[in-house]
This record gives sequence, C-alpha cells and structure tokens, in this order.
Amino acid sequence: MQNRIINKVAVLGSGIMGSRIACHFANIGVPVILLDIPSKEADPKDHASRNKIVNDALKTCLVSKPSPIYSKKSIQLISTGNFDDDLKLISDCDWVIEVVIERLDIKKSLLERVEEFRKPGTLISSNTSGIPIHLIAEGRSDEFRKHFCGTHFFNPPRYLKLLEIIPGPDTDEDVLEFLIHYGDLFLGKTTVKSKDTPAFIANRIGVYSMMSAFHLTKQLGLTIDEVDKLTGPVLGRPKSASYRTCDVVGLDTLVKVAAGVEENCPEDEAIKTFKLPGFIEEMMKKQLFGDKTGKGFYKKIKTPEGGKEILSLNLDTLEYEPRSKAKFQTLELTKSIDNLKERYKVLYNGKDKAGEFYRLAFHDLLSYSSNRLPEVSDSIADIDAALRAGFGWELGPFESWDALGNKEIMNAIEASGSKVASWVHEMFDAGFETFYKTEKGKLLVYEPSSKTYVSVYENSNLIILDPLRETKTVWKNSGVDLIDIGDGILNLEFHTKMNTIGSDVVMGIMKSIEIAEKDFKGLVIGNEGQNYSAGANLGLVYMYALEQEFDEIDFAIRAFQNATMRIRYSSIPVVTAPFNLTLGGGCEMNLHADSVQAHAETYMGLVEFGVGLIPGGGGTKELTLRFSDSIKEGDMETNSLRNQFLNIGMAKVSTSAEEAFEMGLLRYGQDNITMNRTRLLTDAKSKALELADAGYSRPIERKDIRVLGRTGLGVIYAGANSMFSGNYISEHDKLISQKLGYIMCGGDLSGPTNVSEKYLLDLEREAFLSLCGERKTLERIKSILTTGKPLRN
Repeated sequence: MQNRIINKVAVLGSGIMGSRIACHFANIGVPVILLDIPSKEADPKDHASRNKIVNDALKTCLVSKPSPIYSKKSIQLISTGNFDDDLKLISDCDWVIEVVIERLDIKKSLLERVEEFRKPGTLISSNTSGIPIHLIAEGRSDEFRKHFCGTHFFNPPRYLKLLEIIPGPDTDEDVLEFLIHYGDLFLGKTTVKSKDTPAFIANRIGVYSMMSAFHLTKQLGLTIDEVDKLTGPVLGRPKSASYRTCDVVGLDTLVKVAAGVEENCPEDEAIKTFKLPGFIEEMMKKQLFGDKTGKGFYKKIKTPEGGKEILSLNLDTLEYEPRSKAKFQTLELTKSIDNLKERYKVLYNGKDKAGEFYRLAFHDLLSYSSNRLPEVSDSIADIDAALRAGFGWELGPFESWDALGNKEIMNAIEASGSKVASWVHEMFDAGFETFYKTEKGKLLVYEPSSKTYVSVYENSNLIILDPLRETKTVWKNSGVDLIDIGDGILNLEFHTKMNTIGSDVVMGIMKSIEIAEKDFKGLVIGNEGQNYSAGANLGLVYMYALEQEFDEIDFAIRAFQNATMRIRYSSIPVVTAPFNLTLGGGCEMNLHADSVQAHAETYMGLVEFGVGLIPGGGGTKELTLRFSDSIKEGDMETNSLRNQFLNIGMAKVSTSAEEAFEMGLLRYGQDNITMNRTRLLTDAKSKALELADAGYSRPIERKDIRVLGRTGLGVIYAGANSMFSGNYISEHDKLISQKLGYIMCGGDLSGPTNVSEKYLLDLEREAFLSLCGERKTLERIKSILTTGKPLRN
C-alpha cells in the first residue's frame, strides 16, 4: 500500500451530511475546507456574504444535537468558502469529498470543475447513498478515475460507524486499501468494501428488512407499537426499532432507497418486497415523513394539562391514536435471558403471533442476505459488519443464522417458500456447519468464493475477547472473566448488567491484580459490552440503606476503595479501556489506572450527586489530589478547587473522550484516545506492555495532598448558601455540597495542610454513609431505579 498522509481535506457541499463529515475530520485533527455554492443575494465583491450558505449550514450543524464535534476546539480547523471563489483551494488538499445533492448531473458537473484544480494523486470520492459510481466517473481523465471512488458515510458520521467504500471501474486497488485502512484507523469507522450496486450493502439489506416488517405488519394484523416492541432492544437493535427509526431518518428517504432498488434491480428475487404498501403511499401523499414534518408513524402532542403525549398512527384509518402497550407471551419468556443468541432461539420458536412474526421476518432476512452474495459483496463478514455499524444491529444476518441453528433453519426457510442461495447449500453439503467458527483463539468466517474459512480480521494481533474466552480464561466468577490476551498481559472483563460494579466485580479486580503480579506483566480492564460500566450496583445500596444495614454499606465502600487503590498501587501496570457510559464507580476505576486508553466516544463522569450521594470509591479523593497537583505558585487556589468541585457537584459527564481531558478526568501526556472501538483493547494491551517494558515500579502512596481547610470551606459553603437562597438548588443539594466541600477541603482544618490519601478516603466514606441515611437521598435513588429519571427534591 502506498504511503499517504492526509494533511488536509476538502468537503464540497455543506448540507446535513457535508457539514457533519467536515466536523468529523476536524474531530481527528485534520484541517478541512468546507465549500458550497455562493449566495445569490450577496454582493459579488463581498466574499464573506457570498459564503452565507456554507456559514449558515455549519452554524446550524454545530448547534445540532447530538453534537457533531468532540470539542469546541475542533471548530478552529474548519474554514469555509464557495465554489466560485475558492474551488482553487483544493489544490493543496490530499482528499476531496464531494457531498452535494443526490443528482447525477450536478455531481458530474462539479467534479469536472474539481479536475481543473486538483493536483495529481489527490484522492477524490463522491459521497452518495446509491448513485452508481461508474456513472459519476464518466468523462473524467484516466488519472482522475484511478484515484476516484464512492464513499458512503452514514448519518450522523460521528456516531454511526459504517463507511462503505465503493470502487469505480478504474479505481486503483492501492487507493481502496488506503481508504479502508484510513477509515478504520483514523476515522474510527467500520470500513467495508461494497460493490457498485443499488443501495450498496447496508441500505440494500437494511431497508429490505424494514420493508419486510412493513408488509408483515399488515399481513399479521399488528400495530406499529407492537412491531416496534418486537424489533427493538429485545432483538439486539436500537430502541427506535422499525417505525420510529423511519420517522428519524425520514419516510421520504426510505422510500427513495426502496424505489431505487425496485427500479434498478429487476432481477432481484424479492423485488416485490420493495413495492410500497398502500399505507406508505398514502402517508407520502400526506407528507407524513416523520420528524422533519412533525408527524409520521408517531406524533407528539401537548396534553390539556400542559404535558406531552406521543400518539401512534393507526395504519387502517391513518388517524393518530393513544399508544397501546404491546404484550406477547414470547417476549415474557425472554425477560431473564441476557444472552442475545440464546434469546433469538426463544423468539424464533414462539407459539404466539410474535413467534410467527419472528419466523417470517428471519426467513425473509436470511434468504435475502444469502442471495446478495456475490452481488453486493464477496464477504459474509462485511455484510454483517455493515448492518451492525450502519443500522445498530448487535448481530448481522449471518451471525443471527448461526445463533438460530444452521441447516435446519435453511430447510425451514425453503419450506416456507423462500429460496436460499446455492452457495449455502454447497457449504452445508461440504460439511461446514456454521458461517463463523473459532480456531486457536481466532475468529474465522466462511468465504463462499474459496469455499473455506478465512480470518475475519486481517490484523492478526487484534484483541477480540469472544474467541479467546473458551481457552484463555485464567479465572472467573459470576461477574467477571480474567482472560490471557497474550504477551504477558491479562484482561479483566465485566459481564454484569450494564457492567455495574458489585461484590463479584470488586473481588475480580483484587484477584486479577493478585494473579497478574504473580505470573504476568500487566493488566487491562476492558470489555466488549454496550457500555464500559454504569457504576456501582445502586439497587444493592438502596436495599441496604432502606434496611439501615450501614455496616454492610461501610464494608462495600471499603472494599471498593481498596480495589481502586489496588489498581493505583499494584506492582504491575494497570490500563483501563473505557467507552460509552463510564459513570460513577466506572469512572473511579479509570481515575486510578496507570494509564487510560479511552475510546473517542467515552461519556465519563462522577454522577453520584444526582442520586444524593458523593463519589465514595476514591473519586472525591482523586479529584482533590488532582486539584492539589495542578496548583502552581501564584494560582488562585480556590478557583482551581471550584472547577474540580463542580465536576462532581454538577454530576457532569463528558460528551467525548476529548472533553474528558478538558474536564481533568483524563490526563494529558498519560492517557490516550483510540478512534476505533474494535482496536481499543489492542491499544490498551500495547500501552500495558509499553509501561511494563519501560521498567514499571509500584508508585508510592501519597501523603502530600494539599487541602485548603477552612479557607476553601468558606468559599464552598458561601457558594452553596447563595445558590440555595437564589432557588437554584434544593436544601438537600446544599447539604450534599457541604459534605462534598468538607472532603475536598480536608475537613475543618485551620488552614492549608498536606494530608494523605487514606485521610481523604476516610472522610469520603463517612460522608457517603451519612448521606445513605438521608430520606431525600433514598427518594432520589428510588426515582433512578424505578423511572430512570433524576429527582431534585
């Protein structure tokens, strides 16, 4: 692969996709030129006013929710301009991405102008969701076509991980390899190579699955509430499920993709599924497109009492009605089944209408997916990866097939009237029983073209826990697995609900460090779940507090404090690998690690204040320590203390790993960011090895933490009283603030003093215990446990 460096990128088109793609390049530190058409109303001599369209689009993008940027600092890397005045600026760009309206004539016209200014060797891509790449490339020079391909970022590009790379007829293989590698390593994408076919991989199969659900809704007499219940989290798919997803994306967008497939794929064996049901056609006439028009399959209204209510569409009358609660016996049977693959079998074999829906839906999806090879892709793994990354499915079609059972499911599909691709028959007839298998700790996938198994991941050093668990588990209990990930490094993996921290996880931390110190070089604490850790087991704290079992709470807090301090003061390096929700106790573990290898999408914070508590696992102590270490001669100490106090007192959660650095939860020069979640454990292992090989030695426990005593207490107490007097916080908030301030100032000391970590941990534990005895704290905990919503009482 040719050695290329992307120093600067041009994004042509500042619409919803273009502006967000520009933001994501800025997120990774790459300067971006964002261009669009000049404003027609502008003074030809006023360059700023001619950029009104692009500037307005970027401004709208930057205030959108969720945010397209990791940090406000990223905005400085984006400059704007217009096609008429500034297209020449692409001459020093290494990659030019065209993201204008989905019209072939406009794209071709713009790329003709691009060819005038681009330097030879510059990568060019057209971001499209379905226009044939070979048509866009027509008329361009041989050199241009060699460096040109299609890119399909999914919206929003920061959060949806799929990037489809679509080669044109003349695209250089080296260009494709580079973009696949760059998308993976730098943009953090699941990057797959798609063939130049209508809707490419993810939309072709994903939209087919949604259209199938639409038809089954009418066929089985289901409501949209029932179908969304059946196709959401219980199936390992987003909460938005089928119909709500359509409202978010836009019904018109979905219809456009379906119509494109119906028009351009006459030989598709399931083409009838892409034909719009009658209710969809009527909705299109009434412009019920979803969120963009204020109503679609769902509509939000104000109630007479001033609240809000969501109504759902009756597909028979096309009138909105109060939502109905969907209940199925099959779903009841799955409530205690956490393992998704095991749950699939129960869903598929259900005896009620839900079971019938699942059988029909799975048959449709699996037969259709099998027939898309080799049309849209040559790779089973790429098809599964595209659906996981683009549509948020936990299991792709072929992973689902393996979960359900293989040859017997193929027979059931064909008995129901659908056809399975011939290569599947050949695979089973040859004695291959599954699409995926594990061999020597590596995940392999069947490759139809070679009729054998190949590695799913080209990088043989990539750490994937699932294939290792069976043969490399060193120790485990009900909450954790300790796995040997090679080269003298262990990985401690949690698998409790939401990866919450209870006694088995605490025991796992202590035991894993003990084992690592004896026989290994280092430890990584990371997992492959949906979230790193949602924090302590709050239900257990609530139960003990209700029963006034304060000795039990004290024991649990001491145990967790001992575990976090063991992370800090082990004789081997401990590296944590957080991602997504990293809250409360999950955050505290990271605060005590030798190094944190965080995924870019890490939402980290000490959130205990929201349930009427303070961080009790060393978090309050650690932010006090970091405040002490940050003080330089001449600093206003109380200002620095205030910033760390507010991190806890406002229960702030970072919106990215970059923001966690800005909040002081991650440390510049010591902690690092990984863009691609798949690489996170691999990078964490590398960091642990680096620390071990550099001659790691156990740190010395701190006894030099500077606290401010009454000097700081006065400021914090005055601030809390002022906020209470102004009705900004409740009386209980004031109490928690005072207790938090008492710890961070080292208690009622006459002036600034140096104290030990143990001293602060004792204050922390005492405050936590006292708050567990407060009625209003119990009310807050109950609210979170029963409604999921914070209570400010």
